[in-house]
Amino acid sequence: MVNIFSNFYQAGLRTHWLTVFVLATVFIHSDAVPSLNDGREVSRPNIILIVADDLGYSDLQSYGNKAIHTPNIDSLGYEGVRFTQGYVTSPICSPSRMGLMTGRYQNRFGSEYMPYDKFDPLFLKNLRKHYFSLRKEYPGLKSLKPHLGLNTNKYATGLDLREITLAQLLKTQNYATGLVGKWNLGDDTGNHPYERGYDYCYYFDGALSRYVDDPVDTSRYINKHLPWAFSELAAWTPRAASTAIREGSNEIKDTGYLTFSLARKGVQFIEENKEHPFFLTLTFNAPHDPFQVPKSYFDRIQNVNDSVKRVYYGMIEALDDAVGAIIEKLKQLHLDDNTMIIFLSDNGGATYTRATDNAPLRGGKCTHFEGGLMVPFFIKYPSAIRGSQVFKNPVSSLDIFATIAGVANAPLPSDRVYDGVNLVPFLTKGEGYPHSVFYWRSGYSKAICKGNWKLYINEKSKKKFLFNLETDIEEKNDLSAGMPEKVSELTHDLDVWEKTQTVKPSWPSAADVLIEVDNEEYYFPS
Repeated sequence: MVNIFSNFYQAGLRTHWLTVFVLATVFIHSDAVPSLNDGREVSRPNIILIVADDLGYSDLQSYGNKAIHTPNIDSLGYEGVRFTQGYVTSPICSPSRMGLMTGRYQNRFGSEYMPYDKFDPLFLKNLRKHYFSLRKEYPGLKSLKPHLGLNTNKYATGLDLREITLAQLLKTQNYATGLVGKWNLGDDTGNHPYERGYDYCYYFDGALSRYVDDPVDTSRYINKHLPWAFSELAAWTPRAASTAIREGSNEIKDTGYLTFSLARKGVQFIEENKEHPFFLTLTFNAPHDPFQVPKSYFDRIQNVNDSVKRVYYGMIEALDDAVGAIIEKLKQLHLDDNTMIIFLSDNGGATYTRATDNAPLRGGKCTHFEGGLMVPFFIKYPSAIRGSQVFKNPVSSLDIFATIAGVANAPLPSDRVYDGVNLVPFLTKGEGYPHSVFYWRSGYSKAICKGNWKLYINEKSKKKFLFNLETDIEEKNDLSAGMPEKVSELTHDLDVWEKTQTVKPSWPSAADVLIEVDNEEYYFPS
């Protein structure tokens, strides 16, 4: 036990005596056997959390995409639960993941914007020096308004070191812990995955890692450039700095297709830890740009003429096969019945790539419309949850922390507020409302959803909309002019949340992005 808390201290987790007491209690009872609602007992389950990157609401067959085949991911719903209204806490990658990994709104600890990834210094130098001239070659840069004067060395922009990650919590329960894939919680001192509770990690720190690094074998892989996307320039820089692949603290060369490399490392972790409970966090970067796909997967996509969508769909089918490799390994080892698998995307699909539209939802990544916040979401846990459910009431990515803590018999530390709930009781009954209100804030862009009513506010773009999601999930009909009382109520509730439950961002936004939604442009801070 001394070693465990020493590790917390070395990671910079400045817990006070109450946290230590709670965690000590968890450790002492680590051999306790969880009990199901019907009185049966099972051994502590293995837990696999799979996070896709920018996977849109309508990007899977089970969510209505008729141009694609995703049998492995979809099987998590056929054999488990598929959520039709699963929300994340931010429409961009890193803040969403910080909420997910802590079970707390990231606004509680200042992680509201993307961290300042340590890009290749030459890339940053060229961007600062030639930004305006580069916009001629990369038209998408015109929609990116970088704050080039920011002193990025002034801020520690990773996950607050006082926050407890899922891996740190499960280590107190003697789980073997592994992180494979995208980290994106910061790469400052004390904030690498091996410092935040993971025994094993094969990962890259930031966004936009290449799937196939140079030199690309063009006889095997297809590259699709997106000059209209603001991320295009950064997406095609060689792997370096925050996009480099690391195993532990060592930078390594990955020569495969990254989606499949991550699946192999995940399978390897399962094999090596099959004799005792494990927690695997498998965070694919697919289908985030850059758009690179094996030719064999591009050829799979039939009856789609748009080459951008063919590459994108091929990347998703490759992701599906990678998830299939994980499922198959569990079956081979007879671990599938007592393994909880959770799958979701970190935010909505990136409509600015022109590869996806999140239909029938409005908007996408970077916006606080439903298309940016509602994602594909599954839970499969055969030994405890009846399969083939469609759960239609809204849930949150914040629930994942409490749900995993519950099935692992790990009491939540009592020195902080947790914003999620354990979903298992709701799913065993197949009904109930885990939440009555949801909040979102990214600087000047924010929203609240209370019951069926959603208020969207964009202070920079001077927009305020009111939607009834029960009858208008597409967010087409703004009711704010005719319902000032409801606008006032939701504005007040959002204001109270901001003043009492959040802190100021720990670092400023590095850029504003101009996103087009239904032929209108909206600013969004990233």
